[in-house]
Amino acid sequence: MTARAVLELSGVERQYGQGDMVLSILKGADFTLRAGETVALVAPSGTGKSTLLHIAGLLEKPDAGAVAINGVACAELGDEARTGIRRRDIGFVYQFHHLLPEFSALENIMMPQLIAGLSKAEARERAAQLLDYMRIGHRGEHRPAELSGGEQQRVAIARAVANAPLVLLADEPTGNLDPETAGYVFEALEALVRQSGLAALIATHNHVLAGLMDRRVTIEDGLVRELD
Repeated sequence: MTARAVLELSGVERQYGQGDMVLSILKGADFTLRAGETVALVAPSGTGKSTLLHIAGLLEKPDAGAVAINGVACAELGDEARTGIRRRDIGFVYQFHHLLPEFSALENIMMPQLIAGLSKAEARERAAQLLDYMRIGHRGEHRPAELSGGEQQRVAIARAVANAPLVLLADEPTGNLDPETAGYVFEALEALVRQSGLAALIATHNHVLAGLMDRRVTIEDGLVRELD
């Protein structure tokens, strides 16, 4: 049985003004992400990878087309409704971890849960479980500056999934890491996806890691195309 679609982009268009010129980045892009799958987005810089991720994550509105998260049409929703869906259903991981330096690894993962209304005890328990799952449970009381790059990025991934989102969007999550560390981080991320049924769209230049994912797509002439 085919897994349900948790992210659907249909006919998405996005343009930017550049002086007197209009730059068309996406030109009717279609893309579907299903529960429990990992998809690599592999494309040269400047083709629209970040734009696609921003639109998929409801950070940016398309000029035309439809965006659905778990069957809910989102393109025309107001800011408050979009923010609610982002907080509940979408997790983000970036190339730089963006952890809060004054808080421990455990506290960084607790933060989005506390914002979502969980008790401190519940948030702490789940944060500890996620750190254990990412194989860095022993580093929970350390602040980001005391962690290695790979450890910081694993904390960032744990924070992104702390509220059990449906979709994880990652923009070069291993871009700042050496190949061996990148492999460890991706292995932990993939295990998390398999265990939870999370769906992940991961923009990467790492073709080795891209080859380990369920599917690979690229952006050509403003359209999303499958790669072999």
